[in-house]
Amino acid sequence: MNKRCIWLIALFLLTPASSLGAAELPIIDAHNQSDQHISYDEILALMDAAGVARVILSQRGRTDPDDLLAFAARHPDRITPAVRTKGQTVRQIKDQVRKHRYGAMAEVLMWHREKTRRRVTTKTGESKPPPRVVMAPDHPKSRKLLAVALERKWPFIPHIEFASAGEDAAPFMAKLEALLREHPGYPFVLIHMGMLPFEEVHRLIEMHPNIHFITAHSDPVAVGRFDAPFTPMFEGRGLAPRWKQLMIRHPDRFILGFDSVWAKVWRTFYFEQVRVWRQALRELPDDVAHAVAHRNAERLWRLP
Repeated sequence: MNKRCIWLIALFLLTPASSLGAAELPIIDAHNQSDQHISYDEILALMDAAGVARVILSQRGRTDPDDLLAFAARHPDRITPAVRTKGQTVRQIKDQVRKHRYGAMAEVLMWHREKTRRRVTTKTGESKPPPRVVMAPDHPKSRKLLAVALERKWPFIPHIEFASAGEDAAPFMAKLEALLREHPGYPFVLIHMGMLPFEEVHRLIEMHPNIHFITAHSDPVAVGRFDAPFTPMFEGRGLAPRWKQLMIRHPDRFILGFDSVWAKVWRTFYFEQVRVWRQALRELPDDVAHAVAHRNAERLWRLP
C-alpha cells in the first residue's frame, strides 16, 4: 500500500461523521476533471472522505476515454462521465457521443487566458502553461458543440473568464445573451460564476430564466490562491450576505461544482472546499440548500 493510499484512509477515518454526509445534505459535484496524474480510485476515495455523493467527471491530459467509461460503469451511482471537449475537434466530440454512453458534456472553452503560474508536462517532456483560447459564443465551433448538447438535452457550459477578457468582455456578453434569448427554454451554465461580479450575476439572473452558475473556485479556499480572478462569494468562512440573499431568491440558478482539474488540487484543496461549502449551505433554508447542493444538478442533468 503506497503512502497516498495510507493518507486517504487516514483522512477518511479521522473525518467526523458529520462531514461525511452520511445523514446530511447530499452533495453532487456537477463539474470536475482529471488527468493521468490521479487515478479514478483516488478520486472516489477523496469523494468518500469529503462526503460527495456523485461527480460529473470529464478528462484532460493523456487519458483514455474507455478508462473513465469503464470506471463509471462500475460506479454508476457515483460517477457520471462527461464528454471531453478540451483538445478535441467537433468530429472527435461527435464520435465520442455516438460511440459511448455519456451523461453530460464538459465545459466549452470560449475565453480562457493563458495561465502563467502552473505549467503542464507535454508528451515530449517539455512544459508550457495552459494556452489562451478565444472562441466567441457565435463561433461555428461553439454553435456545433451547442447543437450536440441540444440534441442530447445536456446543459451547455461555456467557460468565459469575463474578469480577464478585457475588450472582449462586452462583445462576448452580448453574444452569450443572444444565445440565451435564442434558446429560452434551454439551460446554459457558466462555470466559475463566469468570473463575474455580483451585479452582473444578479442582472443575468433577473433578465434570463435559463442562465445558471457553477460555484467552482468562488470559495475562500480557492480565491486568491489560483492564477485567475475568481468571483469571491464569501466573507470570511461564510457566504457574503448579498450572495446568500440572491441564492435564497433564486435557488434554482446555483449549482455546486469544484473543477479541480489538476491532481495537486484534488489532493490539496478538494476536501477543504467541500467542507467550506457544506458549512455555508447550513446558513441557507433547507429547500435552498438542497437545491444548490444536489437538486439543481439532478434536474438539469436528469440524474437519478
